[in-house]
Amino acid sequence: MEDTKDKLWTREFIMLTVCNLLLFLNLQMILSPLPGYVKEHFHAGALTVSLFTTVFALSAIISRLFSAKALEKGKRNVILFLGLALALLATLGYLWSGTLALLLAMRIVFGIGFGMGSTTLPTMASGIVPVRRLGEGMGYFGLSTSIALSLGPVIGSMLLEKQGFTALVYATIIVIALIFPLVYPLAKKVKPPEPAAVPKAFSAVPEKKGFPKALLLPSLLNLLMSVTYGGLLSFMNLFGKEAHLANASLFFLFNAAAVILIRPISGKIYDKKGHKALLIPAAACLIVGLWLLSYSTSTGFLALAALFYGLGFGTLQPTLQSWMLQLVPPQRQGMANSMYFNSLDFGVAVGALVLGQIAAFSSYGTMYRYSSLFLGVFIAIYALYLLTRSKDGAKAMLRPSPDNRSIEG
Repeated sequence: MEDTKDKLWTREFIMLTVCNLLLFLNLQMILSPLPGYVKEHFHAGALTVSLFTTVFALSAIISRLFSAKALEKGKRNVILFLGLALALLATLGYLWSGTLALLLAMRIVFGIGFGMGSTTLPTMASGIVPVRRLGEGMGYFGLSTSIALSLGPVIGSMLLEKQGFTALVYATIIVIALIFPLVYPLAKKVKPPEPAAVPKAFSAVPEKKGFPKALLLPSLLNLLMSVTYGGLLSFMNLFGKEAHLANASLFFLFNAAAVILIRPISGKIYDKKGHKALLIPAAACLIVGLWLLSYSTSTGFLALAALFYGLGFGTLQPTLQSWMLQLVPPQRQGMANSMYFNSLDFGVAVGALVLGQIAAFSSYGTMYRYSSLFLGVFIAIYALYLLTRSKDGAKAMLRPSPDNRSIEG
């Protein structure tokens, strides 16, 4: 029988997961169709179109940094509702954005609001997940992001094509408006974890001012992994045309299916054995997936590539996030979540820029093979870290902890 204190599927956890799903669904329903709308409706060039993604990412990154500081000061509910309100107002603003400047301004406002909301919701979730089931819990929570990523672009593109941009905006308004009645009771009920309630093994960094340097390594690894995902998000359709694949976007559906399958499993492995048992095998799966993709000439081969990539991606994401959450005191989990999502967004942006240049001088298939080099760097850096830990910190790693394992796994 499950211990009450280790219960994962509480009403609060389920509702927070649903709220996160709605927030990311709102983002993905607009994110994918918007460049096409801007290009067609405003006759914008490639550089102008790319600005709509760039300014959103930059505003979200900056917003998360300020949000993390505010969360540390106990202003969680202010950040949550202000962020959701800004995201809702910006979504409404799309209806009256008759010029590129106004639409661009709405993207900036939305990025600020989204950055605040996407930092606060996972911080609330990590605060109510039992510490001994953190990997499993954040793995399930992260499924809401994966589902939104696979369904949002499909729904948004269909609405834009069949009903037009106005109908798409109204649909996204409804999606984000649903969050308010769901999250309002949770804001009062869900309390931040008390420091004494968390085993010392989950607070590797002493509570002090300044940036937690322990977050640098997992943030760098997350960025390297995200570079490859940026290449997928930005160039999959173009690769499909190059490889004569009629439905290259099916990669994301197969990828999402693999992510859904692996996340609960990888989360349980993390809780038992730590990140050392997962990161290198997961990175290897990503490399295999990218190489298979680069040679794909049929839907079956594409599905196999997506399966390997999804297994790796669905393992790395919750593992890195859980590791980062365990490297800080409970009061600084907002900072950890902020760094996790910022390194993810920055990696996607770098991937789109760098890999796009590689594709311009070669091909999209060759580009995906080159992108696997970032994962080679990932493995090299992490292996060096493990080697250093084994030599310099053997005694510390063997020292017993309250939950019978160290946070390093």
